Order: sequence, then structure tokens, then C-alpha cells
Amino acid sequence: QVQLVESGGGSVQAGESLRLSCVVSGGTYTINNIVSIGWFRQVPGKEREGIAVIRRDGGRTRYADSVMGRFTISQANAKKTVYLQMNSLKPEDTAVYYCAASRLPFLTLAVGDFRDWGLGTQVTVSS
Repeated sequence: QVQLVESGGGSVQAGESLRLSCVVSGGTYTINNIVSIGWFRQVPGKEREGIAVIRRDGGRTRYADSVMGRFTISQANAKKTVYLQMNSLKPEDTAVYYCAASRLPFLTLAVGDFRDWGLGTQVTVSS
């Protein structure tokens, strides 16, 4: 079993920045089976959206068009922490942000490709 815990959410003004963290823990065998960690967000009444993903081996990344050029995903601490640096935030970025783990051998932003999820952290951007 893998545990993921998000932190770093908060309330900011449009144009400001936030950095979210996702700490991954669990048994060595289960963690080593994780291929990628993704960040997702969800607004009440809307579907969860995949916005960024990083491959643990090699660090290759992929972004949704909605955040390309503003958000950066990275990893550290022996790949047990994944960050989402969010710059130039907009009110439409307001959502609950989740991190999740995938064991599939390719980069994906599809919600159904991720099996283990954190509980989320709220990000609110006011104009």
C-alpha cells in the first residue's frame, strides 16, 4: 500500500505563486513499483483533471495545456517528494489539488490510470 500526502495549499491573489508538495510513503517494494506521480485538480461539480505528471525514473514530464508554461512538476528526496510549482495563478486555478501514483509504463494524465491517491489540498486564487 502506498500513501500520498499533499500539502502547501492556501489562498493567494491572482498572479502569485504556490508550491504544493506530495510525500510518498510505503513499503520499498510498493514504492519501487510506482512509475509516475501525477498532480490532478477538481472543482465541485466538474470532473477531476490531470494537470502534470513526472516519471520517477528519468524525470520525464507531461503537462495539460491549461497549465503549460505556468506550472512545473519536480521530484526530490530520493523521489519520495513530488512538487508542483504554480506560478502566475489565475482564479480558474481554484480547486482541490491531488497527487496520485501510477504503475503503468507510460506517462499519462488520465484519472483512471492512477490507483493510489492522496486526500487533496485546497488552492484558492482570488482576483
